[in-house]
Amino acid sequence: MILVGILRHYVTLLLNSSPKKQPSEAVREQRALGRAALLRSSAPLSPLQPATYQAFTSTLTHSLASGEYLKTKPPSKEGEESVQNPLEAAGMDGAMEGMKKQAVMMVPNMVIMQYISLFFSGFILIKLPFPLTLGFKSLLSRDIAMPDLDVRWVSALSWYFLNLFGLNGVFKLILGSENAAVDTRDLTSTSMLSGAGSGPMAGPGAPDMEKLFKSEVENLALAEGMYRWVAEGIEDRVLRQWGKIV
Repeated sequence: MILVGILRHYVTLLLNSSPKKQPSEAVREQRALGRAALLRSSAPLSPLQPATYQAFTSTLTHSLASGEYLKTKPPSKEGEESVQNPLEAAGMDGAMEGMKKQAVMMVPNMVIMQYISLFFSGFILIKLPFPLTLGFKSLLSRDIAMPDLDVRWVSALSWYFLNLFGLNGVFKLILGSENAAVDTRDLTSTSMLSGAGSGPMAGPGAPDMEKLFKSEVENLALAEGMYRWVAEGIEDRVLRQWGKIV
């Protein structure tokens, strides 16, 4: 099991494709939102002088309101929305990569489980040295139809499942915390069908950048009322700190 997990880890690393670069238009949109968020979050104690802050705010507000940084121009007709194809190349690449990783996880487990079920079905491997309740019988005595069997006996198939879900710590010790050998870590990768991690989002689930820009314009207007220059009255504060003035 350990060797299979290590092999699975390195096969998954080989299947990982290098992340694709985002289009310059998408990067421009993200950077514009980042600048707006940085400007308004630093408004209560801004390092910018009042004239500089006002210039930055007015320029960024005008650019966001006019859609200068938008990747696609807003629709001309009111209520008209441009729907992108969810099966475009970026999303399909992410889905195929996720399906390959799922195959690497599932195929070895299915082969090992079928091998154990075929050749070792009904075999008992070990007896646990501590008592257990009858609730553990279905977990430890899988594929053994003996109601009088002691709960502490572990069948071959049950031992396989215990190792399958119990080797997480061993793999972390050998391969590190960010390893691809543990199956339970990839159960959440069903989001691959949405093209997660394959670049900018597209389709109905993508954020509306035009609405985000309008929201940032309102946030910048609110941040102007909270603006305060961090160096305002710095001379008096320094003198008061060192006891030069009262």
